[in-house]
Amino acid sequence: MITSYLPKYGAVLTLFVLSVGALDTFIAAVYEHAVILPNGTETPVPKEEALLLMNKNIDVLEKAVKLAARQGAHIIVTPEDGVYGWVFTRETIYPYLEDIPHPEVNWIPCKDPQRFGYTPVQERLSCLAKDNSIYVVANIGDKKPCNASDTNCPPDGRYQYNTNVVFDSEGKLVARYHKYNLFAPEIHFDFPKDTEHVTFDTPFGKFGIFTCFDIFSYDPAVVVVDELQVDSVLYPVAWYNTLPLLSAVPFHSAWARAMRVNLLAAATHNTSMHMTGSGIYTPEAVKVYHYDMETESGQLMLSELKSRPRREPTHPAAVDWSAYARSVKAFSSGQSDFLGMIYFDEFTFTELQTSTGNYTVCQKDLCCHLTYKMSEKRSDEVYALGAFDGLHTVEGQYYLQVCTLLKCQTTDLRTCGEPVGSAFTSFEEFSLSGTFGTSYVFPQLILSGSQLAPERHYEVSNDGRLKSRSGAPLPVLVMALYGRVFEKDPLRLGQGPGKLQ
Repeated sequence: MITSYLPKYGAVLTLFVLSVGALDTFIAAVYEHAVILPNGTETPVPKEEALLLMNKNIDVLEKAVKLAARQGAHIIVTPEDGVYGWVFTRETIYPYLEDIPHPEVNWIPCKDPQRFGYTPVQERLSCLAKDNSIYVVANIGDKKPCNASDTNCPPDGRYQYNTNVVFDSEGKLVARYHKYNLFAPEIHFDFPKDTEHVTFDTPFGKFGIFTCFDIFSYDPAVVVVDELQVDSVLYPVAWYNTLPLLSAVPFHSAWARAMRVNLLAAATHNTSMHMTGSGIYTPEAVKVYHYDMETESGQLMLSELKSRPRREPTHPAAVDWSAYARSVKAFSSGQSDFLGMIYFDEFTFTELQTSTGNYTVCQKDLCCHLTYKMSEKRSDEVYALGAFDGLHTVEGQYYLQVCTLLKCQTTDLRTCGEPVGSAFTSFEEFSLSGTFGTSYVFPQLILSGSQLAPERHYEVSNDGRLKSRSGAPLPVLVMALYGRVFEKDPLRLGQGPGKLQ
């Protein structure tokens, strides 16, 4: 069953008649898909069996595409691994792959399906786009033959790529992106030789595209936004939610806000693997999101977005993330710091011991400042302010500077940094800032039940403070300023196979 969520538009749908002229706004759709997975096998299945599974998934995606189109959507994003699932070896993924040409070939697979060999998946996706007059974004696998003249050619004579494709409303292939930053389990795919900066123009703005773990990178994620100046990013993901700092919805919405761009994030849905969290995000607000650890159902979301947010008077100004923190002296609490782990990174923490206070905690070059007021200091909940300034080295390598206020799992300080789902302590006032050495900082505010705090209750000031503004008591689970210091990163973030030995 496919359900959909469409915010109230009044009578705007009548205005969204496709025309040759530029559109000031458009309706975006994302679909969180409960993927039908293949049976585990150590040997490749026949191509016919692989296609049967892919068609079962596309049957579900087709319903979402048609429903989105009927509700006026101009573009729909579907998830990473949404057509065939995951947990493959290099050999067992092969029957699911197709040769995906460069879009410069000017190809509509729905009209000419045999032009590039056997491509039934591309044909079907193209027809879905064409028949429903909607842009369709999907994630599938690409294969490219190579030989010994290429010194990087794998021993099996082919490259295999995790690939996003985009078909326009006429069914034409307009974008192809090979994922550059592979996550640790993606041993069945190869790194592309070079980063691809994929963008394309539409009547409703300029789009960029990348995949899942790429969002941690400077290249391509920051490049397509800052250098190529896209208006919106298309973002298929298969994301393992990891509290307190790496849950999909808070992280993705924070990225859109900090990068000041629209982000259309479509996630796979699998509660046993903590995979949920899709949404449509803008520089100013979270338009709609879906987080569901209770059911195994798919979810369609739609929202109206500005086509060119940079041109809007409401487009937020750039933030100087260290301005305030460097202007104030460190608060002295007279208490000892302690160490704790968050996702394999050793943070320096200090405990919040009173209902109202000012605290500073430092690690290396980063000092984090917190001013706060609780409704009451509960005896059964403990909060800590933490700082981390260092290279993360597990399941990828990337340099972080992070300031975070979080609830500890228990009243034992050794549990600070462990995942926790609920909070009863309410914060009436707060201000979190840090002496960041980067302009790329992503602000998160997560409430009890892993829900996002409504924007009316907090703000990010131009001098780099994440602070309250309504006075309403908020049951804070996690508050964070998550900074990325790209110049200290290794060459590649991912841990994919590279060249096979």
